Amino acid sequence: MSSLIEKAALRLEQLRQAGVDTAALENPKPLAQAAAAQVASPAVAAPPPAVTAPEPASAPVPVPVPEPVSKLVNIDLAALTTAGYVTPNAPRSAIADQYRVIKRPLLANATGKGASVVPHGNRIMITSAMPGEGKSFTAINLAMSMAMELDYRVLLVDADVARPSLMKSFGLPAGPGLLDLLLDDKMEMSDVLLRTNVDKLSLLPSGTPHPRATELLASDAMTGLIEEMGQRYPDRIIIFDSPPLLLTTEARVLATHMGQVVVVVQAEKTLQSQVRHAMTTIESCPIKLVLLNQARGGDQEAYGYGYGYGYGYGQGGSQESGASAPAGTAA
Repeated sequence: MSSLIEKAALRLEQLRQAGVDTAALENPKPLAQAAAAQVASPAVAAPPPAVTAPEPASAPVPVPVPEPVSKLVNIDLAALTTAGYVTPNAPRSAIADQYRVIKRPLLANATGKGASVVPHGNRIMITSAMPGEGKSFTAINLAMSMAMELDYRVLLVDADVARPSLMKSFGLPAGPGLLDLLLDDKMEMSDVLLRTNVDKLSLLPSGTPHPRATELLASDAMTGLIEEMGQRYPDRIIIFDSPPLLLTTEARVLATHMGQVVVVVQAEKTLQSQVRHAMTTIESCPIKLVLLNQARGGDQEAYGYGYGYGYGYGQGGSQESGASAPAGTAA
C-alpha cells in the first residue's frame, strides 16, 4: 500500500516538474461528487414548447346593405301648369290659393290637430259618385299643394285600378304598381314607387290590371300594404285616387281603410240622389267631405271651378267652407 502511495507521489512530482497543473488531481473529490450527481440524477428533458391555441376566427363584419332606392321620374311641370294644375314655383294663382284653403282641414285631421283625433287621418281617399266629375284633377292638385308644405311627405296612389289616369296626366308611362304588390309578396314597394322631381312627392301607379281587383283590394295583403305606407314615414300623407263609388265596388272596399274621404261632385250635373247614394256606401269612414266642382264662381266673370265642402265627425254636425278657382281641366 505504501509503495502505491509513494509511486503516486512520485508521479505527481514528475508532472509538476513537467509543468502540468495538478490541483485537480490532488483533490479529486469534487470531480467525483459531480460525476456521482450526474449518475444519480437522470437528465431532465427540456419542457416541450408551449402550444398556443389558435385564436378563434373573428366573426365576419356584416356589410351594410344599402336601402333600396325608388326610381326617379321627371314630371313636366310646365305642361301641368298649362293644363290648370297646381305646381311648385309657378306664379301665384287663384286655383293654388283655393287648394291652400281646401287642404288645411285635411292636414289638421291627418296630424291630430283637428276638432278630434281621427284614426288613420293621414289616409285620404278622393272619389266621386260618377265618372268625369274631377276626382283625379282634385287628387293631383291636393297632392301637389300638400307636397309644397314644409313638414309633410305626400304619396299619391292611383287606386282607380279599372281606369287609371294619373300616369297619363303626369305624362309618364304605365308600369307595375299597386296590384303587382298585392299579387307578388316578394316585390318590395321600392320596386314600383316613383320619386318625382317635386320635392316630397312620390307616386304609386295602379299597376297591371287584374280581373280580381276588388278581391285584391279587400285582401289582408292590402291591409298590410296600407299600414306599411302609413308607417314608413310618420310625416307622410297618402292620397288615394279611387274609382267612382256608384260604378264599382273597389272604392267602397278601399274606403274601409281610410281616415278621410273626399267626394267630388260636379255642379249642375251630379244628381242629389246620386250624391246621397254615394255617401251611404262609405258610412264606415269617420270623416266624409263633399267638394263641389265646376260651380259658377259668384262674382267671377268666368265659369270656373268652385269648391264647397263639408265634413262631419261620425253622426255629429258638419262644418262648411267654400272657395272658388279659375277654370281648369277636370279629370
